[in-house]
Amino acid sequence: MRILIAEDDLASRKFLFKFLSKYGECDLVVDGLEALDAFLMAFKEKKPYDLICLDIMMPKVDGVKALKAIRDLETQQGILPERRSKVIMTTALAETQFVQNAFEIGSEAYAAKPINTAKFVEVLKRLGLISEEE
Repeated sequence: MRILIAEDDLASRKFLFKFLSKYGECDLVVDGLEALDAFLMAFKEKKPYDLICLDIMMPKVDGVKALKAIRDLETQQGILPERRSKVIMTTALAETQFVQNAFEIGSEAYAAKPINTAKFVEVLKRLGLISEEE
């Protein structure tokens, strides 16, 4: 599985990298612009990300705007909904409006920080990214 982690907080970025590395190859970026660059590069190389973890609050371009740009690109390229990258928004905020916006744009799930790894694994299973045995 190819995973993109977009997270501006160093501790959260390191935690997610360590946690998700056992499930696949992880790329790290620190803001929404870098997330869009990484997504485009992976798409051009025909190695799209299976999972994208987007922090909602990031510098330059926030996670919700990055998600919208990613979904717009997938639509323009004719990628069917079931073939799109799965997106999990991460947030330390109790901002339900941001989370609601992310779901409306096309996020599959969200995870509150600090990340509960057991719940995160359940989400990965529900999204079909890992098997029930993992």
